[in-house]
Amino acid sequence: MVHSAYDAVELVAGVPGRIEAVASHAGKLLVAVSDSEGFLRGSDCSLRIYSSPASSPEGGGEIRRDGPYALERHEQRFWRRPPLAMEVSASRDLLLSLSEWVALHRLPGLETVAVVSNKTKGANVFAWDDRRGLLAVGRQKRLTVFRLDSGREFVEVKEFGVPDILKSMAWCGDNICLGIRREYMIINSMTGALTDVFSSGRIAPPLVVPLPTGELLLGKDNIGVFVDQNGKLIQDGRIIWSDTPASVVIHRPYAVARLPRHVEIRSLRAPNALVQTVVLRDVQKLVQTGNCILAALSNNVCGLLPVPIGAQIVQLTASGEFEEALALCKLLPPEDSNLRAAKESSIHIRYGHFLFDSGKYEDAMEQFSNSHVDITYVLSLYPSIVLPQTHIIGEHDKLLDMPELATESSDVTDEMESYSLQLHESDDKSPLEVKKMSHNALVALVKYLQKKRSGIIERATAEVTEEVVSGAVHHSLILSEPYKPKKPNKKRAQTHTSSIAREMATVLDTSLLQALILTGQSSGAMELLKGLNYCDLKICEEFLKEWSDYMVLLELYKSNEMHREALQLLNQLVEKSKSEMENTDFNKKFNPQMIIEYLRPLCRSDPMLVLESSLYVLERNPSETIELFLSENVPADLVNSYLKQHAPNLQSTYLELMLSMSETGINPNLQNELVQLYLSEVLDWYNILKEEGNWTEKTYSATRKKLISTLENNSGYNTDLLLKRLPQDALFEERAILYGKINQHLRALSLYVHKLQMPERAVAYCDRVYEEGAQQPSKSNIYFNLLQIYLNPRKAEKEFEQKIIPVASQYPGIHKSSSAKFKGGRTGKKVVEIEGADEIRFSPSGTDSGRSDGDGDDANDGGPIMLNEALELLSQRWDRINGAQALRLLPRDTKLQVFFLYTMKGSCIIS
Repeated sequence: MVHSAYDAVELVAGVPGRIEAVASHAGKLLVAVSDSEGFLRGSDCSLRIYSSPASSPEGGGEIRRDGPYALERHEQRFWRRPPLAMEVSASRDLLLSLSEWVALHRLPGLETVAVVSNKTKGANVFAWDDRRGLLAVGRQKRLTVFRLDSGREFVEVKEFGVPDILKSMAWCGDNICLGIRREYMIINSMTGALTDVFSSGRIAPPLVVPLPTGELLLGKDNIGVFVDQNGKLIQDGRIIWSDTPASVVIHRPYAVARLPRHVEIRSLRAPNALVQTVVLRDVQKLVQTGNCILAALSNNVCGLLPVPIGAQIVQLTASGEFEEALALCKLLPPEDSNLRAAKESSIHIRYGHFLFDSGKYEDAMEQFSNSHVDITYVLSLYPSIVLPQTHIIGEHDKLLDMPELATESSDVTDEMESYSLQLHESDDKSPLEVKKMSHNALVALVKYLQKKRSGIIERATAEVTEEVVSGAVHHSLILSEPYKPKKPNKKRAQTHTSSIAREMATVLDTSLLQALILTGQSSGAMELLKGLNYCDLKICEEFLKEWSDYMVLLELYKSNEMHREALQLLNQLVEKSKSEMENTDFNKKFNPQMIIEYLRPLCRSDPMLVLESSLYVLERNPSETIELFLSENVPADLVNSYLKQHAPNLQSTYLELMLSMSETGINPNLQNELVQLYLSEVLDWYNILKEEGNWTEKTYSATRKKLISTLENNSGYNTDLLLKRLPQDALFEERAILYGKINQHLRALSLYVHKLQMPERAVAYCDRVYEEGAQQPSKSNIYFNLLQIYLNPRKAEKEFEQKIIPVASQYPGIHKSSSAKFKGGRTGKKVVEIEGADEIRFSPSGTDSGRSDGDGDDANDGGPIMLNEALELLSQRWDRINGAQALRLLPRDTKLQVFFLYTMKGSCIIS
């Protein structure tokens, strides 16, 4: 960093004598001069006061550039000896000088205020604290502290002994830093406690330079070391001069050193780079004044006048020293705050482009963030990012409205366009380098957008809230108005809120999502979409499809409540995963369970959409899908109706699983629906087998087994409808179960015995009826009904027909059997024909358990009987059968045998 921070201007030339010290006050120069060249050192010394011809009589307080300074006043023999030090207190209008002793003079008249002769005679160094009016004087091995009392005299405060003669010192808070021999020490001005700091080096004497911040710069040969008020090293605090300085003054933001061949200016900011070199030989003194630095040569006085800050900023910016330029912006006058902000923004922009072009993308984003440009300006550096169309004006366009920055903004825009062309059209970089650069640039963009996002989203949300509240208030005002004939209201203006904040939020989120995907941060994109976001749907959808990032695309649909599109995509992905046999990752990502999980939260809000979208998983994962319907309380009637219309092949699956999973069962309508489905399938199957000549009652399909099991274990179905659908010449087992459900026991038992030839099933039927109605004595007649069928089938049929005739007469399809013929034995028997049962509407409360008044004489009417089965029933269920009634049914030749049976069982025969 080398630029012109100071202009060297000759202020006074041809001073008659040797210049011993120099200072300034009210825009005038105070020069201590030995009276003639022939006098030896130690002769009298005069004070010469110079002023600028262009300055006002009162003085402007600053050293001016225009013209050489002219002698205004000459005080001969002002000191008896040339002063070792001279300093002006501008706030008190006092001149302090150390010659034979310390003297204090009033300015501008130079009246003597105080002379400290007794304690300061022979002193060689002093340090003045202007704020507190404290003076520290070093004399031989003594350090004395004085206080200026009422601006008229010095009062001694403390005196301390020191190890050796003081060569340099400066105040630092309540402490004083001392340069003794080749060591630095810190002494407390109140207690006198000494603390060693470090050595001053092997070449130069100790050099203590106070800083405006209260810290210190200590010389160590050609190095200046920064320490705090207690002598502790400050991190990264050092200045390396090109040679060993004789003296150093601080003029923010620079440190100026007097070197043998020139004056060297370096920055106070790390890394304390060289700013400027001013060639001035034989400089005797360097003095910092209010607005400049005075350099005293043998008989000339030069002023190092600072170049205006604005001009320095331009120099630094043009040379790429952006950090220094920004640091100088802090020194612009407070009244120029707008100019300062504009310059800082311009520098940040230029600095950002420089860093971006250097591949330091994150640092570049930091600079753009610190500038006043909006995100669209930064996004223009990324042509691969697709932006939504908005009415937002980029900040670089707004800056053109500022005259002082119009040229700079134009230059910045040109630089940006030039960089964009270099980035995308240059052939100098290999594809790998371009890819790496793009990735790193996009990573930096992600961080930049995330940093900006919270504020932009907050403003967009506030904008939406404002519109909602405004609309609600407007609506309430309309409702509160009394009714009047409607007329156009010309006074009420329509509220219109700008959508700039939302447009900016849309640009940001849309860009952020693309950058996240391009840098492989799909999880970050998912998190973005799960929260409040303003992503442009069309752009993001096309982008995600192009990059095949389906998980994020699904979340995009979900965040926009596009559930139908999301589910369609899911179905396609799951179907695709079946064909991607080798791509295990793809299979793990997309499976039917994903559809089920997506549907879960929609079950209550949009059950119809759930039904429309569940066919795929219902067919492939029926158990999980039905469990979803049950756990989320999707109306069962709605599910069944939808399946019945759109997927009848899945209807029975749904009802089966629902029946098995539901603890309380399903409602009667659905039970009846399931049984009807089973029956329809069984009838189709039966008709096929019948046409093929393969039908037997002992033939069972899986569906017929389900039908029989459902008929036996449930009762919510419509028995009448089922009986009407059953064929009269088949499916007798189903018919028997249905008869049992409506208490038509004789018919059920007749079917088990004669049609199905399963007397064991008939006995089991009786046992079940008996046990279910154990508390009802009439139920005990069920075994008697079975005996009637075994021993007197004709009479049993007559009694049965007598019971159903009144009901059957209402249904033409029911008619009485005309005849019945029987043969003995278990097989090959002719039994009464039971016809028209499917046309009867039975009452569930009715029973057909009749009693016989006949005796054994009538038992043989109608042909052979099933005596063996009857005797076996009596033997096994003797305690559940009325013995007297049973004996009447038996043939005469078996009654004695049965009597002994009952006697052996311990029963009492009622004759």
